This record gives sequence, C-alpha cells and structure tokens, in this order.
Amino acid sequence: MESTTDSARVGESSRKGLNSIKGNCHNFCTAVHKDVTYEELKNLLNSKKIMLIDVRNASEILENGKIPGSINIPLKEVGEALQMNPEDFREKYNEIKPSKSDHLMFSCGAGMRSKKALDIALSLGFTKSQNYAGGWKEWSTYEHTEKKQGN
Repeated sequence: MESTTDSARVGESSRKGLNSIKGNCHNFCTAVHKDVTYEELKNLLNSKKIMLIDVRNASEILENGKIPGSINIPLKEVGEALQMNPEDFREKYNEIKPSKSDHLMFSCGAGMRSKKALDIALSLGFTKSQNYAGGWKEWSTYEHTEKKQGN
C-alpha cells in the first residue's frame, strides 16, 4: 500500500512541477510569437501603439539612418534601461519609460541584436515585446522601393 501512496505522491508532485514550469513559462511562451513583418510594423507605428527601440550603436544610426519614430537604446544598455526609474530613463533617452504592459518592438540592422534585446525584455517581464527581424536593412529597402513607386 505504501508504494501505491508513494507513487501517487510522486505523480502528484510531478504534475505540480510541470504545472509550475508551464506557469512560469507561460509569459515567455506566449510572448515569443512570430516576428513582425515590415507591413505589420508600419501599421503599428502609424497606430502609435508601440515603442520601437533600435538597439544599434549610435554611430550606426548616424551613418545609416533609423526607422522614423524609433528610439535608440544600444543593446548593451537595454537591460539597465528597462530597469531604470522613470525620471532617469526620460533624462537619458528623452522618452517616457515603458511599463511592463506596454507593447515594445525591437529592431537593429538585420535582426540578431534585436532578438537578444527581446530575450532581455521578456526575462524582465515585458511580455508584450516583439522583434522586427528584418531590421534597418529590410525597412530601408521597402521604404526606398515605395518612394520609387510613388507610394
């Protein structure tokens, strides 16, 4: 009888363990969905419902340009920036600090650094964060094409 009870306890604790893992994973698993496309990003920027954070270095932005409406927080500063108090964030980045419930979008040159920034944001509880994997390269290509076509 004891072995049945013991195995029942083990089964029960395993289920609790899986449920707690699932519960802890829930925010990460649901937040990590498909990367945003150029069109989706353009619509989100027009709706003004996101904060687009460009994680490239300032020199890259000066040299190449940036997506209109984005703010620059270099990748090495993302973790610290998202944990700053609101006053310090505003002073350093000239923007209102996002809350954990705000929709954040990360971009870079071609999607590698923005994916790292996304992982950092998710680990800090910014569950409505996404990645624009196409980055500046894709954005500038589409924008150049649209201007040529007169859109």
